[in-house]
Amino acid sequence: MIDALIIGAGPAGLSAAIACAKQDLSVVVIDEFYRAGGRLLGQLHQEPDGTWWNGVEEALRLDLEARTLGVDIRCGVSVYDVARTTDGWNVSTTAGEMETPLLLIATGASETAVPVPGWTLPGVMSIGAAQVMTNVQRVRVGERGVVIGVNILSVAIARELQLAGIQIDRMILPPASSITGNAGLPEEVMRALLRVAHLAPSPLLRWGSRFMHCHWMQSLAVRLYPSRGFPMWDIPIQLRTAALEIVGKAQVEGVRIAQITPDGQPIFGTEQLIPADFVCIAGGLSPLAELAAIAGCPFAYVPSLGGHVPIHNDQMQTALPGLFVAGNITGVESAKVAMAQGKVAGLSMAHARGALTDLSPLTDAIRDVKAVRQRATIQFHPDIDDGRALVEKLALAP
Repeated sequence: MIDALIIGAGPAGLSAAIACAKQDLSVVVIDEFYRAGGRLLGQLHQEPDGTWWNGVEEALRLDLEARTLGVDIRCGVSVYDVARTTDGWNVSTTAGEMETPLLLIATGASETAVPVPGWTLPGVMSIGAAQVMTNVQRVRVGERGVVIGVNILSVAIARELQLAGIQIDRMILPPASSITGNAGLPEEVMRALLRVAHLAPSPLLRWGSRFMHCHWMQSLAVRLYPSRGFPMWDIPIQLRTAALEIVGKAQVEGVRIAQITPDGQPIFGTEQLIPADFVCIAGGLSPLAELAAIAGCPFAYVPSLGGHVPIHNDQMQTALPGLFVAGNITGVESAKVAMAQGKVAGLSMAHARGALTDLSPLTDAIRDVKAVRQRATIQFHPDIDDGRALVEKLALAP
């Protein structure tokens, strides 16, 4: 029997595998994708200091280090059941049954779908799908497109598409509804974007954002926001424009849009049709936690972490013996945070297996997670620290 099984070969899973292997544990990593790296494979962005974060290169580095240490990485393997046994865990996969005393679930996050009339037309995709097609598969998603949904993730990926030579005509909001929630409200979207204004390429935008922290100023800014939007990397971001419908016969041909009021309601008479041959819909991310639910792990709903997350402590242990979690399944954050969490999980597993007697490396790794989080260029949610503190408090509850 192996010492540890890891589900998910993304930044958290690979980092955990490396930490386990360095403590002489035998480790198997499985992932349903055909290559290791997870969401790292689609990431390419410029850091504030001018350096580039190349997710493909980072994935290759982690993959090589893990394999060099003897980690068995098996791609193209899907998991459909997880069950407790007297000695640990039984994991049912498309490659057969696997037994392990220690199990780490590092399945990451999934995109939240946002329905827009016409979204079933060929040429409509999630923003994450466009990222994978462009940066991983090297497939051109189209010539001219519209992004529906303005958030931290969609702005970053729109820039990646632009760097690949794909024209992003504009970024607009989805229609306001109970389903789209804050994503269809201009003021809420502006508030979210102000958290990453320090990344704006324009010094004027960065300077102006410093004066926008008062609620009344944000409301005023939304009312005065130009209908043509403000450009970021020459991509117009239009917070006072929403998609009414994606149109086309056999495929996407355009998007019918309209100007909207500050509370997201369409303004009659402002409708127009924008030509486009593809549309990306950005609804945000939420933890991909189905396997933890199947395993019987207790959950908590924490909006600042992206939704329902398995309850776990700062050592990435759940309430179930031998079950650990790491990465975006514990809350949506950056790949660097996921890597730091993976190291903690790997060392915790080694400690549980009796291979780590000196706990100082684990203590240092836990401290490093918090430091990486504080240095993170992008925060997907404003109250991430409060969310983490709540989950850890729940983990300590009797």
